[in-house]
Amino acid sequence: MSDTLQKFMFEHAGVRGELVELQASWQQIQEHQQYPAPVRNLLGEMMAAAALLSANLKFNGSMILQVHGDGPVKLLVVECDSQLRLRGTAKLREDAPIADDASLHDLIHSHGNGRCVITLDPADKVPGQQAYQGIVPLDGDDIATILENYMLRSEQLDTKLWLAADHQNARGMLLQKLPRHGGTQAQVEDEQQAWNHAVMLGDTLRREEMLEHDIQTLMHRLFWEETLRVFDPLHPSFHCTCSREKVGNMLKMLGAQEVESALADMGSIEVKCDFCGQKQQFDAVDCAQLFITDATTETTVSDTTTRH
Repeated sequence: MSDTLQKFMFEHAGVRGELVELQASWQQIQEHQQYPAPVRNLLGEMMAAAALLSANLKFNGSMILQVHGDGPVKLLVVECDSQLRLRGTAKLREDAPIADDASLHDLIHSHGNGRCVITLDPADKVPGQQAYQGIVPLDGDDIATILENYMLRSEQLDTKLWLAADHQNARGMLLQKLPRHGGTQAQVEDEQQAWNHAVMLGDTLRREEMLEHDIQTLMHRLFWEETLRVFDPLHPSFHCTCSREKVGNMLKMLGAQEVESALADMGSIEVKCDFCGQKQQFDAVDCAQLFITDATTETTVSDTTTRH
């Protein structure tokens, strides 16, 4: 199994492209999560889309793609950082029926209240800096169309996406018209014609074909008559940022009283990561240590203030 993202550019047209193939990382995400096929496939398409869009971002941080649903699916979330490290998960409503042929509308927009949120979270924030967040209407019948509309409205970039996923692979292709500043009317018309031609070729791609063939085969089948400049491949991977320290900080935010109440009911507190399935367990001694550390720090600060 391999995970590859291949960038390319049309040599004689202002069009760039990417093909992505997720196998190992997609399998790792599914190891601890069992979803109905329509939910699984939608999450896989979002994984491929996140990798494709993140590969074009010029910043050090993460892109978080979230879909909040009002149907059987409450939440789909995928995160991809500047090193193309991915993770993703889904939350379903209990006992909500999901048909094998459920559409995106059936899953997340059945009452018209679903929405998509795209967050760009810099890793090197300066004090006071907030993550950029855009709320995207679910304007389209699939996640590819929704993201195309977002790119056109927010970035003023003509973008086309083709996405497909099953239990084995998540694959996708992106084509994007490069921005142009100036030029004659004839040049503008030529570039528009080149863009339309590239999209026409992309539209011959079918879901079954995407899932059956690797990205090198797909590139050859689609663009064998075109002159392409092909760049060194990139290699996405699965990566989860959960840690025992982060879980401990979350428990401290709940407060000592809330934690003590949970310990009295259960004897210990176990937290499972929705992304990777890793479990962190805190017994009474572990929890006491969390708050003793805080108390010691506060006492030290207080003593220092008194001496001054």
